[in-house]
Amino acid sequence: MKRAFDLLVIVLLSPIWVPVVALIGVAVFLAIGWPVLFTQPRAGYGMRPFRIVKFRTMTDARDSRGELLPDEQRLPPFGKFLRASSLDELPELWNVLRGEMSLVGPRPLLLEYVPLYSPEQARRHDALPGITGWAQVNGRNAIDWESRFALDVWYVDHRSIVVDVRILGMTVAQVLRRRGISSPGEATMSRFTGTRKRT
Repeated sequence: MKRAFDLLVIVLLSPIWVPVVALIGVAVFLAIGWPVLFTQPRAGYGMRPFRIVKFRTMTDARDSRGELLPDEQRLPPFGKFLRASSLDELPELWNVLRGEMSLVGPRPLLLEYVPLYSPEQARRHDALPGITGWAQVNGRNAIDWESRFALDVWYVDHRSIVVDVRILGMTVAQVLRRRGISSPGEATMSRFTGTRKRT
């Protein structure tokens, strides 16, 4: 049912998102350069790896030693706009069509985080990852990792078409308000290094 819902939404909205994706691709090429797409291994359903597809938002600027500059210094104004508007996420519709992602679900994170999850946090992988999710409409990148994972697990336990429709509607409002785009002092969010055990 969820898969059918995803495909129905994508097909019905294709007259809107297809030309938008094409226009953004041209804009990325002109503003940032080639390639226009960025792919990266992420942990998906059951922690199985897949390659997420996004619009490129950062340059390859390097220092005098040839090392990449920090993310904040490689994020040009157009890249910031794409992230703030979440338009950089549109190519992930390809991942949804391939069955690697859903429109709604826990955001797919780096593979290196997998061994750092607690057993409870690891349950976020009991559902397909999503373009948006319960954590994204309840703070996005501005909340701490523990809160984010708790929201992801809540979604896994309460997922339904009704919940998905609610989250999609909340996502539109969240994007328009441009809230929770990044953690303080970060281009997006600080790296997850594991949950500290409380004493």
